[in-house]
Amino acid sequence: MENILLQTSSNSSRPNIQKLLFLSGFLSAIIYVVADIVASLSYPGYSITGQNYSELLATGAPTRQCLLLISWVYNFLVACFGVAIWRTCQPACKAHTAGAVILGYAIMSMITPLYFQMDMRGAEPTPNGSLHPLMTGIMSFFIILSIGSGAFLSGKGFRIYSFVTIAVVTIFGLLTVNQVSDLEAGLDTPWMGLKERVNIYLTMIWFAMLSLTLFQQEKEDEY
Repeated sequence: MENILLQTSSNSSRPNIQKLLFLSGFLSAIIYVVADIVASLSYPGYSITGQNYSELLATGAPTRQCLLLISWVYNFLVACFGVAIWRTCQPACKAHTAGAVILGYAIMSMITPLYFQMDMRGAEPTPNGSLHPLMTGIMSFFIILSIGSGAFLSGKGFRIYSFVTIAVVTIFGLLTVNQVSDLEAGLDTPWMGLKERVNIYLTMIWFAMLSLTLFQQEKEDEY
């Protein structure tokens, strides 16, 4: 009798843990957006519309150390979200693909600012800083793959929303890239920060939407 009770308790706790893991995607998006806004306001002279997010994590930036700590939390939550998708979602093949890609994004999202942070505007280029655009491009590729593979984890409406998100994110990504040469030259980059943040925030909204969608599906599966 005791074994049956323990088994029942264990089985009932699994859905709760799974729901929490699904919500980690939503929490990661909230943390990212709040951290960006707070750090932007805390950086003297920083322009949220004219400067990109990576400058908040650049070598010598006053916000770098704080944002690195937050990045650990953010990417841990994204990784948990990817693992939850891998373990639970159906069909398994699509879930494994989406889970693995999201986990890969979490790894790249941590490695890039930690080891390949950009150099501050006007500073002497460093070997690691020179690789920042390349690493950011690879990370962006993982984002597109995450949205593309995650699009098939829910219904037709979510797939359409996901592909529209990919299209808009790609457009604003290209608009941002057009100003990279001015950024590297230490010149002003009007509206670069705004264009990049449209890209970033749409991505965060997508992660939050997928998280809440899977959370709701998990609740419905309990009944």
